Amino acid sequence: MRSFLYCEAGFVEKDQWLPNSWINVECPTPDDIHYLTNEFNVPESFLSDVADTDERPRIEYEGNWLLTIIRIPVQSQEHGIPFTTIPLGIMTNNEVIVSVCYYKTELIPDFIRYTRRKEVVVRHKYDLILRLIHSSAVWFLKYLKQINNEVAHAEKALEKSIRNEDLLRLMKLEKSMVYFNTSIRGNEVMLTKLQSIFQEPIYMDNELLEDVETELKQAHLTVNIYSDILTGTMDAFASIISNNVNTIMKRMTSISIILMVPTLIASFYGMNVPVYGEGMPHAFALIVLVSIALSALSFLIFRKIKWF
Repeated sequence: MRSFLYCEAGFVEKDQWLPNSWINVECPTPDDIHYLTNEFNVPESFLSDVADTDERPRIEYEGNWLLTIIRIPVQSQEHGIPFTTIPLGIMTNNEVIVSVCYYKTELIPDFIRYTRRKEVVVRHKYDLILRLIHSSAVWFLKYLKQINNEVAHAEKALEKSIRNEDLLRLMKLEKSMVYFNTSIRGNEVMLTKLQSIFQEPIYMDNELLEDVETELKQAHLTVNIYSDILTGTMDAFASIISNNVNTIMKRMTSISIILMVPTLIASFYGMNVPVYGEGMPHAFALIVLVSIALSALSFLIFRKIKWF
């Protein structure tokens, strides 16, 4: 689906394309692809690059077109991973600005509403790219807070009962952290490359650039902190599980030793040879009592050394 956005006091949607407007294409259909390639001569290779889910943040030229790919965060339940990142392609030349994303996201609609609410005036293509990178950093931070809350809930659940489901939940959140960390670092590298390309005075906006750098650094620092905390939590619960297994094995060993005592005595008296007490009238009761006494003694010894 494509929309034509013209910047007045914030982006306003128009019915058709106007000069200096922004064409935003979300979940493009074959008709959208045909429209971009035929009406504006957008390189097909750019569109196929953006369609690759694993495409890294980078810059590429083809003719007078510039492709800028950044990675943005999204909520997803694909393979059970709650959060992941996807590529957003921004294709520009001297007259046209086109953004293409093959997934439905919250970032673009929220960015458009923000420009209207704050009456932001986007002056040129570099300005738009910087603001989209800034918006991606903001959404990284939003999702990181949600991840941190989910980690806290999983920790509380594991304090009561260590289940495989809760551990798998933490592992999937850890994967999301890895995706976020890699994408934020890629966007930081992309920002450095953009600064070397747009050096003309018309593109200079040091205040906006500083805001983008600050937001990206904060997102990078936050994801590292949360990732370290989650890694420490996983290691702690792995140690707890190992300790619980050791405790269970000690108890099972103690029980087997306790039960071995009467079994050993009974096996002696089951042999086809003369044994002590076979002529006594209450030999059976005596043997049972001795077995119980020895088992109780073994139990007390294991309790004293805290194997129970």
